[in-house]
Amino acid sequence: MKLLRSDYNPENLTVIVPVGGRAQRLLPLTAETSKACLRLLNRPLIEFSLFSLARQGVKSFIFGVKGYRNYRDLYDYFESGYGFSARYGISPRVHIKYQPNEDDLGSADSVRINMDYYNIKGPVFVVQGDNIFDINLQEFTNFHVEKGSLVTIALWQVENIEGYGIAKINSDGRILKFVEKPTRDKAPSNLANTGLYLLSPEVRKIFLEEGVKKIMRERKRLDFGYDFIPYVIETGRPVYGYVLKGSWYDVGTPQRYLEAMRDLLEGRFFSLRDFGGRIDRESRVWIQGESLESMKRRKEIIRKIKRGSIKVEGSILIGRHCKIDDGARIVNSCIDNYTKIGRNSVVENSAVMDRSIIKEGAEIKDSIIGRHVRVLSSLNNPTKIAMNSVIADDVTIDEGSTLLATKVYPHQRVKGFFENQILLQK
Repeated sequence: MKLLRSDYNPENLTVIVPVGGRAQRLLPLTAETSKACLRLLNRPLIEFSLFSLARQGVKSFIFGVKGYRNYRDLYDYFESGYGFSARYGISPRVHIKYQPNEDDLGSADSVRINMDYYNIKGPVFVVQGDNIFDINLQEFTNFHVEKGSLVTIALWQVENIEGYGIAKINSDGRILKFVEKPTRDKAPSNLANTGLYLLSPEVRKIFLEEGVKKIMRERKRLDFGYDFIPYVIETGRPVYGYVLKGSWYDVGTPQRYLEAMRDLLEGRFFSLRDFGGRIDRESRVWIQGESLESMKRRKEIIRKIKRGSIKVEGSILIGRHCKIDDGARIVNSCIDNYTKIGRNSVVENSAVMDRSIIKEGAEIKDSIIGRHVRVLSSLNNPTKIAMNSVIADDVTIDEGSTLLATKVYPHQRVKGFFENQILLQK
């Protein structure tokens, strides 16, 4: 079947986002939240990718959700796409569908189920729920057509190959070898699999082959990296690697979450460089506000910044309805909606999610504070959270506590000194 370039125009693509499992590397943030809906810069993580694709003309999205939590979080926020389209002024609107209530055996199996259920006969673009990326879709699809590729994988050059699928390509871009998560000495290159796959319609037939069915029977799994891509390569089909020229972030760990947050705030994500409410042209500080009440709070924070009673340094995003007291210092961080930052507290290189309360004198550095968290503190007995600590939702940290490189699961009250610990619910 000859591939026509027009078949691969963005408006003819179906984007499938497999979202399954518990996102172990992001725990405890994902203990009760789908990784795709984890908040980043005051919006769900997956919204960055959807916006980047929708602004290039993609209209059809399918969330390949596995399990109740993933379905609940994504459906309750995005529904069929009306609100998302209105939020970003996308017209005609995008259409969002969901995987039927059928558990899959992995990312490739999710795509198989949805291509069959929705009778998809055109090309499919697969993206991951915990990735943020800029990609020139037209250039990517042109490459796919020109090479006569069956599967084209977007690749990214990495310094550290740990945790990635690694591809070896020839001078023409054809993938000769693909190894999922190799050790450093067995990595065939430094080209990492980004989890972005462009699939020709013929892939639907490959899913029906006995070789694929055998993998599913014996391994009880059909993952792209471990199973499907190696199978397609081994059976001699053309699989090509396209080296990304834009930006790509695997937000699969708390450390990578914070790295992505800082890069996005510094304008390195082409698709979204303005977060609304920038206070002036000279600084990279955004304070959001839409309603009369939130605009009032926004103006109050700006007044405090200008008179020097609040110190801001670097790139900062402050959400709607926030309250920040005198003496606070905020550096290269994101403060989400309805959050309160107390007097003489410090938030540095950190994310504080919505409706959290940071009391006076607290020090938050290089850490992630979840939703509806209370960090109790006083000037005489300050609380310190640092060194890539992660506090999940609905946690209370008692006054005077110190948490270093520590993870706290939801719905707990914590008091004391903790270093390199994981605090689970009793």
